[in-house]
Amino acid sequence: MRLRHLPTRTIKPGTVRRYIVLMSLLTVALLGGAWAFHTWLIADLPSPQELPGRAVLPSTKIYDRHGRLLYEIIGSHAGKHTPLPLDEIPLYLRQATIATEDASFYTNPGVDAKAILRAVLINLRGGEVLSGGSTITQQLARNVLLPPEERTQRTLTRKLRETILAWRLARTYSKDEILALYLNETYYGNLAYGVEAAAQAYFGKSAAELDLAECALLVGLPQSPARYNPLVDPEAAKERQAVVLDLMVKHGYIDEAQARLAKEEQLHFASVPFPIRAPHFVMHVRRLLEDELGLATLEQGGLQVYTTLDLDMQDTARWIVRRRLAQLAERRGGLPDRNVRNAALVALDPWTGEILAMLGSPDYFDLRIDGAVNVTLATRQPGSSIKPITYAAAFDPRRAEPYTPATMICDVRTSFITKEGDPYVPVNYDHLYRGPVLLRQALASSFNLVAVKVLDHVGLEDMTALARRLGITTLDDSERFGLALTLGGGEVRLLELTAAYAAFANGGHKVEPVAILRVEDSQGNVLREWRPETGERVLDERVAYLITDILSDDTARIAGFGEGSVLKLSRPAAVKTGTTTDWRDNWTIGYTPELVVGVWVGNADNEPMRHVSGVAGAAPIWHDFMEEVLKGRPVQKFAEPEGLVRVEVCPLSGKLPSPYCPHRKTELFIAGTEPREYCTMHRPVRIDVTTGMLATEGCPPDLVVERVYTFLPAEAVEWGRRQGIPQPPTEYCPLHSSDGLQRAVTGQQEAGDFLPPTPYPISLASHSPSLVMTSPDPFSVFRLSPALPPGEQRIEVAARPAEEIVVAELTLYVDGEPLATLAAPPYRSLWPLTPGEHAFHAEGYDATGRRLTSEPVYVTVIE
Repeated sequence: MRLRHLPTRTIKPGTVRRYIVLMSLLTVALLGGAWAFHTWLIADLPSPQELPGRAVLPSTKIYDRHGRLLYEIIGSHAGKHTPLPLDEIPLYLRQATIATEDASFYTNPGVDAKAILRAVLINLRGGEVLSGGSTITQQLARNVLLPPEERTQRTLTRKLRETILAWRLARTYSKDEILALYLNETYYGNLAYGVEAAAQAYFGKSAAELDLAECALLVGLPQSPARYNPLVDPEAAKERQAVVLDLMVKHGYIDEAQARLAKEEQLHFASVPFPIRAPHFVMHVRRLLEDELGLATLEQGGLQVYTTLDLDMQDTARWIVRRRLAQLAERRGGLPDRNVRNAALVALDPWTGEILAMLGSPDYFDLRIDGAVNVTLATRQPGSSIKPITYAAAFDPRRAEPYTPATMICDVRTSFITKEGDPYVPVNYDHLYRGPVLLRQALASSFNLVAVKVLDHVGLEDMTALARRLGITTLDDSERFGLALTLGGGEVRLLELTAAYAAFANGGHKVEPVAILRVEDSQGNVLREWRPETGERVLDERVAYLITDILSDDTARIAGFGEGSVLKLSRPAAVKTGTTTDWRDNWTIGYTPELVVGVWVGNADNEPMRHVSGVAGAAPIWHDFMEEVLKGRPVQKFAEPEGLVRVEVCPLSGKLPSPYCPHRKTELFIAGTEPREYCTMHRPVRIDVTTGMLATEGCPPDLVVERVYTFLPAEAVEWGRRQGIPQPPTEYCPLHSSDGLQRAVTGQQEAGDFLPPTPYPISLASHSPSLVMTSPDPFSVFRLSPALPPGEQRIEVAARPAEEIVVAELTLYVDGEPLATLAAPPYRSLWPLTPGEHAFHAEGYDATGRRLTSEPVYVTVIE
């Protein structure tokens, strides 16, 4: 076979040169790209060997308003810093960290390839690269090796540089070394870097002493130290702790029973002492700096932070709180210990919102009282101290039927139906009822039942809407609450409620609490400066003044607190107390024109006190602090705005006084809301002295006398009878005139016989006669007790007239069958409990024969 010769080609010299040039350019381009890539991502990356010995950052200093140093925030490697070897860190803490942050830590190459690919795709689409999904190694590289200004960037460049560093770290250190570095360098909030510092900062103990519950709580913090700070929001911290425990169960580190016990464990918070002044306030400022400037700026250090705090006021608050708590702790002869260990105080400028004092507890470092918890920022039930907001909503002149300080409400037992269909019967603090009262006295003396009636009139939505406008963030959904909200049934923060009171002091402007006046960097450049501005008007200035006028009225609060109580200062001051029914919280919030102060007393762990009311616990602290810090200052009076009028009224009915009203008082009204009608509660009655009955036209004049009686509203008649208030007779004299008797029977006797003569016009509402069941309460549920004889298990069945009518006869019915027929009040009887569902109602007739009926009331009796 012969080989075929292939034709040969001659390559021209010019082609060779072009090829060489092309290859050279390609090589240069590749080298340039590599150099650019290296410059872009790698050139300035720190070496993993730098990890243990980073440069110390300049410190940040926090000052009070007069330039006095409160605290110096030094870098995480300056001052006290105690890295622990991995075997000295609790196993639970290591396991919780891995389960929460990087479940495949011991098997992955230090990077999360899926997260990197996802970041590239997002970047190609023009989106923002979010953090999250990073391995423990990547987090360590980002938080320790990258410069502070780059750590929070959400860019592909940062993600890739972090990945390269993590890959390098994984090839420089073992997994155990990386985990130890992570646990010793991570920021846990509250100025704590590393697990040892965190254990000392939150629990006042070393990391080695932490149990499962404490480890899980700490591990949950790095994701968002401010959001899950247990010293500010214990509930959020517990929720995050539960997430960590559930992840530990998921990955097999603990079982369900261990997780449940850890979730139920009561944690106690404190800190190991270190040099700091106003620690709760400093921690609050530290959190605000992180929120406003970012963690990266804060970690660069070198900041000069000038705050609103007045250190003299702060020190005064601390020693007064400690002294008063010591007095409460003193044993009283034979009486039980009051069990009160904690208190908090916040003082604001009511015009600017500047925080002048913030005492979260009497001792930040006392574990026994959970001293590190800042109660001024924690959510607690405010008791009656929330009532002024309810009354402010009721006084709004824009309402169709605005209430006034002279609106009369009956303080008598009343049952309300909740959204769940259950009866709700509020009671006053002293379990007494006071009959007809005006709202001035009701608010000043803190009558609970009247406050509930006012809220029922206003509506939950209007009340909570006003609270939100005043700056209270926790009452965000009126559907969550019932009428008990006005008695403290919802939780608020002391700082926010005190700021809400500032609006009463300043004429209705919203106040945002301010803690930082100015922030400068290490070069003296101003990064942030606060300038005072007048807040949004959220309340009619006349309404604000009415609340102030009532809360500063020492006479109006005599019924609740006595005259000259600890609530009275040596200068004009408005103040309100609050105590929860279970004795867990008591409050006093009050103000002068230049200062508003809120005080809380209780136990941070929610353990109930023993018989410590707001006037006994919080009020003395408020009183002493106000007197001390205002000493030597000129006395200021509250400025009365235009648009208010003073009108003389009857102190019982709140209406214009008739000639028969025995007393008069001057009341303050928003112009246009003053009363137009005359009092009808004090009326003359002609009495036949022979019989003591109502006189007829036939009674001889010399046997007739005119007496003035108090005609109570129908719902208060039974209360008046129990109080011994003289009741007018209801029957006419039968001795002197059959015609007069006939007029009484046929109803021709007009109401005018009991009313003031002209020219005192009186508006009389005409209502159909009716009856009201006063017992049992609607939808009540009763349970029969096997320990008692059936015959002794009875309840009261009672009714009353709904209007001012004379009942001739009244019959009580149970399940349609008569229980009792009564010809005179009180209209009540006893009914033996019988299992099942039952209906009660009343029927009767008046002196004219008109039929009277009530709405039915349903109850359930169970065995």
